[in-house]
Amino acid sequence: MLLALAYWREYRTLYHISTDFGIHESSASRIIHKMEDVLVDSDRFELPKKLPIRVNDDINWSVVIVDATETPIERPKETKETTTAVRKNNIP
Repeated sequence: MLLALAYWREYRTLYHISTDFGIHESSASRIIHKMEDVLVDSDRFELPKKLPIRVNDDINWSVVIVDATETPIERPKETKETTTAVRKNNIP
């Protein structure tokens, strides 16, 4: 239960949570899904399926914000040892 609460509360990845608990990512995912199923079956908890519909809502839900920040990627430098020479054919 603590694993599922950490996942829902801290918004951490399954990789980081699974390393904290010493288990595999798939096991952490399975535990979280089982906890969600138990909570939904209890009829005291409901996962939202759609955005709530509000009658007097001034919020425009059609706006989507995307973070498109560019990050540099380190690429290996090409040297003679890393490249493969190809024979050129005189085919027109």
